[in-house]
Amino acid sequence: MTGRIAGGELNYPGIGSTEHGPPAGVDCRVTEAYLGHGFPSYRRAVLGTLSWQLQRGAGLRVRAESGVADPGGRVVSGFGVGPFRVNAPCEVVWVREPLAEDVPQSAGFGYGTLPGHPVRGEESFKVSIDEAGKVTLRIMAFGVPSNWFFAAGDVLAQRARRHVTARYVDSARELAAGPG
Repeated sequence: MTGRIAGGELNYPGIGSTEHGPPAGVDCRVTEAYLGHGFPSYRRAVLGTLSWQLQRGAGLRVRAESGVADPGGRVVSGFGVGPFRVNAPCEVVWVREPLAEDVPQSAGFGYGTLPGHPVRGEESFKVSIDEAGKVTLRIMAFGVPSNWFFAAGDVLAQRARRHVTARYVDSARELAAGPG
């Protein structure tokens, strides 16, 4: 398809499954973190999550077809330096918008991998607020190395994923805290 920033099709089983829970029989990593308290914190974190600020705040270079996560939209995140840069093309597979009312809720999105990504799988970012006003981030990810090269470096890849996930959490906490 012309005009797309990344080609190909979603390349893994269980497309969209991070919206409601991990797919059956798949090793899934779930990270949950406290972000803050109250609806202003929730709304800032959700806005930042849906507009790619979460990824940028984590230190990733982001090129997206849209300024916000939209189902079917594509994004290419990059990390590394110079010839050691890895690009990770994805397609948004689901989006949950925040409700206008100040009631317990969650919002976020999930995206899946496209050819060229080092992994075949899906990752989601969901910000929630409970009845007590506690704001949390839940990151769910599953996947397998996309080829022998990435499989051979799986120990390093797992370390990199943990590092990026920790950076996502730090970024989400900054978004929830607001300017300051």
